[in-house]
Amino acid sequence: MKFTRITVDPKQMGGVPCIRGLRIPVATIVAMVADGMSEEEILKAYPDLEPEDIREALLYAAETVRERQLPLVTVDYEVPRR
Repeated sequence: MKFTRITVDPKQMGGVPCIRGLRIPVATIVAMVADGMSEEEILKAYPDLEPEDIREALLYAAETVRERQLPLVTVDYEVPRR
């Protein structure tokens, strides 16, 4: 999938994925959604954003997680002895 609204520039924000070069990190938008903010609230907080920016930020985050190998989760339990 091609992301036309996400920019990654090593000279800007240390290469953190941002929305259209606006210095608004994708992670910030994803966190706002996770905190329960509505699209309207996010757009009010960041007037330069467009609704499609929010959707693409979420898609980008999902694709990024899908493409990475995640570390195993540690489970606390005792192994039965034989």
